[in-house]
Amino acid sequence: MRKLPILLILLCLTAYNQSFAQQQGNKLPSVTVKNLDGQSVKTDQLTNNGKPMIISFWALWCKPCIKELTTIAEVYPDWVAETGVKFIAVSIDDARSSSRVKPFVEGKGWDMEVLLDPNGDFKRAMNVNLIPHTFVIDGKGNIVWQHTSFSEGGELELINVIRKLNKGESLE
Repeated sequence: MRKLPILLILLCLTAYNQSFAQQQGNKLPSVTVKNLDGQSVKTDQLTNNGKPMIISFWALWCKPCIKELTTIAEVYPDWVAETGVKFIAVSIDDARSSSRVKPFVEGKGWDMEVLLDPNGDFKRAMNVNLIPHTFVIDGKGNIVWQHTSFSEGGELELINVIRKLNKGESLE
């Protein structure tokens, strides 16, 4: 009987690792989301002129997400000056609560691009199951790194990934 839970855990980890491996090196999927002004944005056309991008999925109800975005917002101007990175926060709040995202972001003073994914199309296409879920996209549009959850100091790991990309170093 004890083998069953261990086998189940191993199967789950294998499935997660396979989906993670499938995601690495892929391009962004083509999904239409909205910006905070209600304009449509095609996700496969997100670009940063050959420099890396960070895409983080979050929601108003997710306290670790808010903590992550607040922490990054404090250092983001320095990151842009140093690396040229672009940060995009993708709200997965549903249609009922997505109208509260713009006032919330403005109230926080976050100076980053924010997109709305109220139907979860982009979230599903990126295989996001837990938030915060953060992706790094290289200058060629390839997904090269991803991470779920947030802990103190996590932003340092993130900027180090961007620095390595800018230097052409391996992320392994």
